[in-house]
Amino acid sequence: MVTRTTADAKGEVVVLLIGMRINRFWAVHLWLPVMLAMLRMLRDLRKEPERGLLSRVLLTASPRTYYVVQYWESKEKLYAYATAPEAFHHKAWARLNRKERAGKLRGQVGIWHETYVVPEGSYEAIYGDMPAFGLAAAHGQIPLEKRGRYAKDRFAHRSQQAPVAEKTG
Repeated sequence: MVTRTTADAKGEVVVLLIGMRINRFWAVHLWLPVMLAMLRMLRDLRKEPERGLLSRVLLTASPRTYYVVQYWESKEKLYAYATAPEAFHHKAWARLNRKERAGKLRGQVGIWHETYVVPEGSYEAIYGDMPAFGLAAAHGQIPLEKRGRYAKDRFAHRSQQAPVAEKTG
C-alpha cells in the first residue's frame, strides 16, 4: 500500500538555494574552506532554531557543484541571520569578500544563491512512501487527503478562509 502525504505548509514559504561550484579541483585550499564554512553555518543554525531555519537538504548536482536547499520561517528571519554581525555567516562572508577583492577566488570556486518567497497557492507537494522531506520536513507532513488528491486541489488550499463580506441594506 502506498502512503501518500503532502506538506502542511501554511502561508508563504521561504526557500533559499545556496551553493558552490568547484572550478579548479586542485585549488582545494580555496574551495574547501567555502564548503566547511557552509557546514558550520548549518550546524550553528541547528543549535539556534530561533534564527528561523526550519529544514535543509544538502545536494550535489555534479562532482563540481554542491548546494543546500533551505526552508526558512520568514524572509525577515533569513535577512536577519544574513546580516547579524555576531553570526558566523558574517565572518565567513567577510573572509570570502576579502579573497574575492584580492582576486584569489577568481576562476577557482564559484558561489551562488537564489531566494524564493512563494505565496500560498503557488506551491504544492506530494510524497509517496517518504519520510518527511523538503517542504514537509520544514512544515510538517499530513495525509494527502487533507489537501486534496490532485495538484489543482492542493494549489487551491488556503490555510485561512477569506472573510466573507457582510451584506448591508
